[in-house]
Amino acid sequence: MSKSLQGIVIAFFFFILWIIYSADTGKSNVFFDIVSIIPNGDKLGHFFLFGILALLINFALRFKSITIWQKLPLGTVLVSVFVILEELSQGFLPNCTIDIADLIADGLGVFIFTLIGYLLFENKELDLKKAN
Repeated sequence: MSKSLQGIVIAFFFFILWIIYSADTGKSNVFFDIVSIIPNGDKLGHFFLFGILALLINFALRFKSITIWQKLPLGTVLVSVFVILEELSQGFLPNCTIDIADLIADGLGVFIFTLIGYLLFENKELDLKKAN
């Protein structure tokens, strides 16, 4: 994994942790203000944040896969587990509730961005093979 991609993944993950912390503690920030004026902004935020995280991690891991019941990208599995645990943890917090719609938006984002990543990664690998 290149140092720059590693830095981007780490920075984006910490950005998401900050967003989660802000939401879980009831604190406002500029991103929540923007999301609140967009129709379904909260769900779109979930879709894009976790989808992009899955995409970045999968690229950083060069789409390394593991077999659970079938072959799955490791980054997708890691983000999916994180999303599920994060959503379930909201049931224990006073400012939050478990929202199945958020979980669906997260899952769709992870799924769609994993597919996009496969297409981009496959094309990149094909271009590299042609160049050799």
